[in-house]
Amino acid sequence: MNDPMQQLSDALDSERQALVEHDVQALIRATGEKLEALRALEIRPPMDNAERLQELAERNRANGVLLARRRREVGWALRQLGRSENASAYDAKGQSQMLHTRRPLAIA
Repeated sequence: MNDPMQQLSDALDSERQALVEHDVQALIRATGEKLEALRALEIRPPMDNAERLQELAERNRANGVLLARRRREVGWALRQLGRSENASAYDAKGQSQMLHTRRPLAIA
């Protein structure tokens, strides 16, 4: 496949499918393909296809929204399982520190 725009379009389709199917390996492959297509487009920008680029950018944003939703779902599930959560915070002196919280699933 020589056309970077088509390569990007295919990668975005694969990325969306991987997100919908919760397929991590396919998501990693699709992301690599997307980055490869973007690098090719940076080298040879398509100056006469602004409308197509806009459509691809919208699809990329939609995939980003879906990815953010999946991340929230995974974070929620991990919290329910009692995963230790690291959250950065600042103390009274303005120094950064890490807060460690645990939620036990049961008490013995």
